Amino acid sequence: MENVQSVIMVNSGSERIYAGAGAAAMAVGVAAVWYFEPATSGIFPACPLYSMTGFACPGCGMTRGFHALFHGDIVTALDFNALIPLVAIFFGYWFLSLVLTAVRGRGFGFGKMSAGLVGTTFILLLVFGVVRNIPAYPFTVLFP
Repeated sequence: MENVQSVIMVNSGSERIYAGAGAAAMAVGVAAVWYFEPATSGIFPACPLYSMTGFACPGCGMTRGFHALFHGDIVTALDFNALIPLVAIFFGYWFLSLVLTAVRGRGFGFGKMSAGLVGTTFILLLVFGVVRNIPAYPFTVLFP
């Protein structure tokens, strides 16, 4: 039992450093998206799929949406990308888990991702990507 605990303690130190670095990197990314206007600053890359084809991918509008969300404009954020709430919850959970890992040595834990969860997420993103590109009224609302 002592060998297991000593291994955990050695791994815990490096894991805490990596978690702190990951949380700091996420904070810098959030600060950049909050400070710079994504549409006009020129520091954020354009979506390659949209640039080449004119079709919006499931993530199109996400940076502009987070910029609006960080400035308190929830309706505009949802207008840029309707998946913003799900992505914000995921990244918020991940950020808090990294902070807790850096501070106390263990975060929330993500558990094992089942094949069903991964498949469902893929199908959701695929359907959203197709539906938001349909050029008919109710679907054009989803286009960024």
